[in-house]
Amino acid sequence: MADSTAGDKALPAGLGLGRLLTALGERSDYDAVSQCTRCGYCAQACPTYTATGRESISGRGRNQLVRGLLEKRFADPSCTADALSTCLLCGACTTACPARVPTADLVLEGRRLLRAGHTPWLAQVLTGLVFRRRGLLVFLLRWGFRLQRWGLSTLAARSRILHLLGLGGLAEASLQVDEAPERFLFEDLVLDPELKAAAESRWAYFAPCGSNFLHPRVGRATVSVLKALHGKGFFLPDSCCGLLPYNYGDLNAARDFAKANIERFEASGCPEPAVVVGDCSSCVAFMKSYPQLFLGEPEWKSRAEGYSSRVRDVLEMLPLERLPALDFPGPVTYHDSCRAKNAQGITAEPRRALRALAGDRYRELPESDCCGGAGAFAFAHPELSDRVLRKKISNIASTRSLVVAASATSCLVQLAHGLKKYYPECRVAHLCELVAEGLSSSTAAPKGPVS
Repeated sequence: MADSTAGDKALPAGLGLGRLLTALGERSDYDAVSQCTRCGYCAQACPTYTATGRESISGRGRNQLVRGLLEKRFADPSCTADALSTCLLCGACTTACPARVPTADLVLEGRRLLRAGHTPWLAQVLTGLVFRRRGLLVFLLRWGFRLQRWGLSTLAARSRILHLLGLGGLAEASLQVDEAPERFLFEDLVLDPELKAAAESRWAYFAPCGSNFLHPRVGRATVSVLKALHGKGFFLPDSCCGLLPYNYGDLNAARDFAKANIERFEASGCPEPAVVVGDCSSCVAFMKSYPQLFLGEPEWKSRAEGYSSRVRDVLEMLPLERLPALDFPGPVTYHDSCRAKNAQGITAEPRRALRALAGDRYRELPESDCCGGAGAFAFAHPELSDRVLRKKISNIASTRSLVVAASATSCLVQLAHGLKKYYPECRVAHLCELVAEGLSSSTAAPKGPVS
């Protein structure tokens, strides 16, 4: 099918992807957004619309704003900034859409157009540290977490000093993130003699930044589960999946991260049919989408397709016949991380796994939609995020659960914050942590890896 894009309705060169992989195949931004018929199926699926009732921040509202930007209909394009910046990028609109319009990708294209190639300075600094100055990043994080454990970062946030310095988002993060690990995940994994690449390796563990630096307990649980259920595997030293620069407009940096990860995997000698496994659904979903970064580079697109075809969310690696029952003290429920549900279509697997663990203590969560975390969204838009979060915690409380399982770093942070604030009887855990707990407490004889 021919692309209907007119040249004057395309993004200026270098400002965005320009072309997207959609349910209809590869399409230009304009062709993709033109598939929106404004039917409204997305409205009740959109967390920001249901929280506010504002049409401009519904899926179809944002589609029309992006279309208007491409058609140059706005005398002042910045009038669209609020609607585009408040999108959670959860993808629920696309899941509800009969035409599967990729609204989240289109919103990102709109943001890139408004920024005119300028990436926010904090995202630039973090990207540079992760990619080129990893040692310095580790040093800064270690000291930052020490200050947090000592209570000094919280004091600075509450004193409004960070707000006066233009670091309001950092202040919100300091107040909402409770965990401050003393040791990072990679420091343990590189010392594990069992995690070396070998001909019999069945999996390679990719450590997302959240598991690496904020929730090392999640990464340790994941590796222990993979060892128990799938046998031999190895740790794949990595930098970052590239989602941070991708979401904040630096596509060149996102491609650099993707290329580095692809090259590192290819050089590892990981045998067929071993897979790359990650335990943050947001990062995994992005790695599965790497081919979209290289639509104009056939060689790299082919390599990205080969890599992404072997990427798995750990939620896909939990065979029911291997999962023991776990004696939960009360009801347990499951929260769908948006990028597992909407970007990867993973909904049944984690529920089956949690039912195997919890038995009749499993409770289905009403309206298992976005929690309002969405990476840095909770820190940049705390009031709107909290409105979405309150609804989520209310639904969790309605099940009377004492544990809620999730699968993405931002969900773990957001739900921990919300439960502490509104429903402290409940705790949040990564699903792999619960599986690891069940495996460690099981008295059953261990079985061989699943074929």
